[in-house]
Amino acid sequence: MILYMECEFFIPTAHSLKDKRAVVKSMLTRSRQKFNVSAAEIDHQNVWQRTRIAFVIVSSSKEVADKEMAQVLYYLESNPAWECLEIEKEYL
Repeated sequence: MILYMECEFFIPTAHSLKDKRAVVKSMLTRSRQKFNVSAAEIDHQNVWQRTRIAFVIVSSSKEVADKEMAQVLYYLESNPAWECLEIEKEYL
């Protein structure tokens, strides 16, 4: 089972691309280290206060993939530096 998730975030504290990239890079690195996911910024690379990040999990079952992705999402939403605007999930 492959679970693909896209999340769009608003980063109100970012006042430059450098500020934004520091937040995004930190969260991507921590997510990859903490969970069994692949992650990348896929949109809004040149916009200061928005980002769209994609996550992919490959698992033996849908339930395991859902559980792991729920933990990733909880972790991402716990960061006070940004707020989640949109979440899209797709099973492949």
